[in-house]
Amino acid sequence: MFLFLKAIVFIAAFTAFLHLFGIFILGDFRSNSIHELRGDFGLDNFIEIFALYILLFFKHFLGKPIVEDRRWYYVLVVVFLLSIYLYFSRTMLVAFFLVGFSMLGYAKITTGTLKFIGFAFLLIGLLYAYLFSVKIDRNAKGVEAFLYKIKIAPEEIFETKIDRENHKELWDHWRGYEAKRALELMNENPTSYFFGTGYGSLINLKFKAPVGEQDMKYISRIHNGYVFVLYKTGFVGLILYFIFLIKLYLKIYTKKKSEEAYFVDRIIVSIGVFYVFTSLIITGIYIPIDAVIFILGGLLSFDTLLVNKKT
Repeated sequence: MFLFLKAIVFIAAFTAFLHLFGIFILGDFRSNSIHELRGDFGLDNFIEIFALYILLFFKHFLGKPIVEDRRWYYVLVVVFLLSIYLYFSRTMLVAFFLVGFSMLGYAKITTGTLKFIGFAFLLIGLLYAYLFSVKIDRNAKGVEAFLYKIKIAPEEIFETKIDRENHKELWDHWRGYEAKRALELMNENPTSYFFGTGYGSLINLKFKAPVGEQDMKYISRIHNGYVFVLYKTGFVGLILYFIFLIKLYLKIYTKKKSEEAYFVDRIIVSIGVFYVFTSLIITGIYIPIDAVIFILGGLLSFDTLLVNKKT
């Protein structure tokens, strides 16, 4: 297990160094827009988040550091933090806090957890109160552009009353529009709510949208993973998906006989929490470029070995 987790840390470190090299050396950080930087050097890399927390918590649980040289330890922590921030990704930002929240043990429902959640919601409420109290230019660059993306994040997901001819409104609420079209198609054939429309089925957007290398009217995948699973496999598939996520989460309540097993399950639970969130934003476990699933697969195999070792 040590070699597996160490490999994750060093692979993530390599990608983080590449990301920072691209932004500061190959790109023009001062004049390029956030959209240009993300398009040229990457939209996100969630392995870096998990690698950072593995680096931070490994010694706490297992008694020895995963990186023995203290100077390199601090260099990697700084590199990960900087790289994660410079993806300018709302999903990365929320995932960073959610995974940290879980790794600290707050995923388990206790009085302390509820207080922590209440405090977090208070801070989020204050942030949005500020964002809606000031005017933020939609076409701004830099941090202001990122703040605009944070401001519209909730309505981008849930707002479905959209004028398709108004491109500004459409792109600001694209996730909601995709989900709306999927549900409208299911309403035309109500039996599809039981077993779905089939994994190979497409969603008719009703116009050609620039969502790939060329304009596409029919798409296979949408950002909302819960609606995606419902559309493809119906309530049967959606219920099984929820069961899978719940089983990952419930590992936080199982008794452990070793710190090694405790650490493995803590990361598994964090991945479960991560997928609960990303399933709403970027299709969760079903996104084709997801690499976190490889971490999960490895940890589940170690978890099985540790359970068998106990018995």
